[in-house]
Amino acid sequence: MTGAPVPAGCDAVVPIEETLEEDGRVRIQGKVERGDHIRNQGEDIAAGVLVIPAGTTLRPPEINMLASFGKAFVSVFRRARVAILSTGDELVELGDNLTPERIINSNALSLAAAVKEIGAEPVLLGIARDNRQSHLEKMRQGLKADVLITSAGVSAGDRDLVREMLDELGVKPVFWKVDIKPGRPTAFLMNEDQPVFCLPGNPVSTMITFEELVRPALLKMMGHTKIIKPFVKATLTEPVRKKAGRVHFLRVAVTAGEQGWEVSSSGDQNTGILRTMVRANGIALLPADRDVFEAGEKVNVAEMFEG
Repeated sequence: MTGAPVPAGCDAVVPIEETLEEDGRVRIQGKVERGDHIRNQGEDIAAGVLVIPAGTTLRPPEINMLASFGKAFVSVFRRARVAILSTGDELVELGDNLTPERIINSNALSLAAAVKEIGAEPVLLGIARDNRQSHLEKMRQGLKADVLITSAGVSAGDRDLVREMLDELGVKPVFWKVDIKPGRPTAFLMNEDQPVFCLPGNPVSTMITFEELVRPALLKMMGHTKIIKPFVKATLTEPVRKKAGRVHFLRVAVTAGEQGWEVSSSGDQNTGILRTMVRANGIALLPADRDVFEAGEKVNVAEMFEG
């Protein structure tokens, strides 16, 4: 039967469904070749060959392979615990009483989903209100995780307290403001060896900066070797105009055309328009030194999120 050791002296196996039993004897139907239906030792993995290299994501095939070698335990990178903090008096949690002057804290949920999608563990801290005590209390909790991500409160307004409060807690700034759109007010800080990402509050800016800046860092922390999504060349089906001076991440719909991949804007690129994110399946990277891209030009496009 399948899986049994081959008897000594046997050099071929005939499936039982290809035989007939007649008067206590077996009639073999068809030709039999040496080695038929025999799996030789070492034909899958030869002696001395590396089975699974470090940095490999353990999917079902890798689990099967490890188990077949009797490996009940292997060394792995721990999932990063990622604390997520939203800021603002205007926010309410999903399910709470929503009044006309309030906004649902949707950014925290999208960030948690994005964190979970790459195999990390999200820790939702809730909402820091626009006062020092609330910020300090929530941030102290967040600094106990492996990574802290904040949403909103990172610009230059009177109630943008995030960077000031992190400075008071001894977190060291690395940079503030990036020449990209959307996402210019993004800040990055370090609390000794703990990364802190302060993302803008507009929903699109939050998701784009996570995808472009935070996601690769989390993957690197968790031992991944492929952390940057590859670009493909795609043809613009319509002209695109932008202001020169900043790299633009254009939300696009990618489709297969007769001559290869084609892209068009997924809609209004305003950072408060979530519908454009839902429609998009890619991000086109438009260089900072140009302002006009004509229909028919090829641009670099990467997949947005998974799937």
